[in-house]
Amino acid sequence: MGRLKVMPGALEKIAECKLPRELNFGKIIAPAYIECDYKDGKWGELKLVPYAPLHLGPEAKVFHYGQEIFEGLKAYYTDRQGPFLFRPDQNATRFNLSAQRLGMPEFPIADFLESVTAMAHYCKEIIPTKSGESLYLRPCMIATEESLGIKPGLTYKYFVIASPSGPYFTGDSIKVYIERERARACPGGIGAAKTGGNYAASLVSGKRAQELGCGQTLWLDAVNKRYIEEMSGMNFMCVIEGIIYTPAMTDTILDGITRKSIIQLAQDFGMHVVEDKMDINKLLEQVAQGKCTEAFACGTAAIITPIRGFVEGNGKELAFKSADSKIAMKLRQELLDRQEGRKTAPANWRVLINAN
Repeated sequence: MGRLKVMPGALEKIAECKLPRELNFGKIIAPAYIECDYKDGKWGELKLVPYAPLHLGPEAKVFHYGQEIFEGLKAYYTDRQGPFLFRPDQNATRFNLSAQRLGMPEFPIADFLESVTAMAHYCKEIIPTKSGESLYLRPCMIATEESLGIKPGLTYKYFVIASPSGPYFTGDSIKVYIERERARACPGGIGAAKTGGNYAASLVSGKRAQELGCGQTLWLDAVNKRYIEEMSGMNFMCVIEGIIYTPAMTDTILDGITRKSIIQLAQDFGMHVVEDKMDINKLLEQVAQGKCTEAFACGTAAIITPIRGFVEGNGKELAFKSADSKIAMKLRQELLDRQEGRKTAPANWRVLINAN
């Protein structure tokens, strides 16, 4: 495929892979991956290689200064239709925006698209075929230069791993913990980049969320601790008096591809979507009054997952008056129908992979 070089043993390892009957999210990793190295100011050859640990010196900059970015997208092969990728060009663009913010070299968009397409192509037989399952693809870039100087690295590694996966959340809905003390991202920071540091900042609150029986943390703005931003791993939406609301994009929120797709789908169905500042206290009042009837998480991994209630740090819980998430579930099904090939998708949304 293109300029990709298949190294000895890679295809044989994939052919030997057998999937279990039940799939968790991200637990199984395909036995081959794609890599490409950057040195002397240029990217080298794309290679499909057998799975093996990376060999990095303990002084590699990725370990000390956090020069690391990644993306997440899926390949679908439901009912043996496809395989399809969903809007990979958007992932390629966002990947390079993250690279710019972290002082890393951009990765050629053509090579990004070839790498994710090739992983789906060669892993066709281990793409799960049930609706809601997929081959989750994780492109990454890390700084590999072995130096303790505080400056951008001179060498990098790009790689793509793949995980045959089931749903991210195992239940029908989740509760969400409202984080009112800590902040995930600050204005002018790296909140809009898809980098590990943003997720690291969320983990301590994730522990508290688990203690309270919640599946995610809902983050507020760092300045006022009042305006909703996003969750630790996905974007936030809700329905108030029949209108879909979602926080307006800022440099502290990751520009979710699923989020953008849902907005377009909803508008195509004639639904009104508002992107604006969202006051958490006002939202909770609207939930208590029954004006806000639904809320949901949306993202590549989560797809669309209904939220059944909000939990404060003291354990106080506010649940929705009704468990019927009809708008969320309608949008979820419509999105899956387009990702998995059952319905016509807008131009450039679904990319068919030549699997012959």
